[in-house]
Amino acid sequence: MESITGIEIYPIISLIIFFTFFVLLFWWVITAKKDYINTVSNLPLDNQNDDIS
Repeated sequence: MESITGIEIYPIISLIIFFTFFVLLFWWVITAKKDYINTVSNLPLDNQNDDIS
């Protein structure tokens, strides 16, 4: 790996992408509307759409 020129930028780019993703995810969770969270959290328990054939 030492012989490849310019390879030192890839870990930095990976860290920036990783950090940015989790900061945006954290921001989305904090700003999400409570009604939306309740609706999505109840989806697995919703029995209205049971189409078992």
